[in-house]
Amino acid sequence: MNLHSNILGQGQVFIFLHGFLGMGDNWKTLGTSFSEDGYEVHLIDQRNHGRSFHSDEFNYEVMVEDLKRYCDAHQLENIILLGHSMGGKTAMLFAVENPDLVSKLIIADISPRYYPTHHDAILKGLSALDFTALKSRGEADSALKRYVPDVGTRQFLLKNLYWKDKGVLDLRINLEVLSDQVNEVGEPLPMHTTFDKETLFLRGDRSEYIALADESLIYSHFPKAKIVTIANAGHWLHAENPDDFYKEVNTFLKA
Repeated sequence: MNLHSNILGQGQVFIFLHGFLGMGDNWKTLGTSFSEDGYEVHLIDQRNHGRSFHSDEFNYEVMVEDLKRYCDAHQLENIILLGHSMGGKTAMLFAVENPDLVSKLIIADISPRYYPTHHDAILKGLSALDFTALKSRGEADSALKRYVPDVGTRQFLLKNLYWKDKGVLDLRINLEVLSDQVNEVGEPLPMHTTFDKETLFLRGDRSEYIALADESLIYSHFPKAKIVTIANAGHWLHAENPDDFYKEVNTFLKA
């Protein structure tokens, strides 16, 4: 089963991996900018997300296998790989297992460590959406607001809504499996794994996902890592400060 993707532009292959409950489309604006700079951008939906296949299996090992199959099917090599949050964990594991395929690695607001589960309210809110009663995005937003007060987070989550049939809304994500196996998202990168090529870690200055205490762990796995902080940004740093995000990635790629 192949992953769904949106491919933009021509040039060196640049793969983007979204975070938990996201989709490749979250990266369309930045992806378009990089495609105009002469990269072949692949905006990928990981399994159980977006338009990609649903599966009862969900962990970083199988997501890395999915990406390897995707690269083989599209005959991709010498790739630049960027992953945000959960996608960053997939990207890290892919790079340490397939270093010959990855030329440069970019990790957005996640470190290799273990993270405790913290998506309970979001998953509860999404599970509570009753699509027999909800007939518009606005109604879904109002229903979700009881569980997820932050408007930006709700907008991100509601990108998963689509019209399943005429007048019937549904979610693209495999909510049942993702809720059941949410603890897989926090799993750490296996000990003693390394990737010896150029790596950029970007963190938001308002995010706590990459703490100062994480830096030594990052360097132990990624000895050529550079850690850069994006101002005026939280966990969704690419959406909150896309200009600086673009600038830092561009600088890294041209170095």
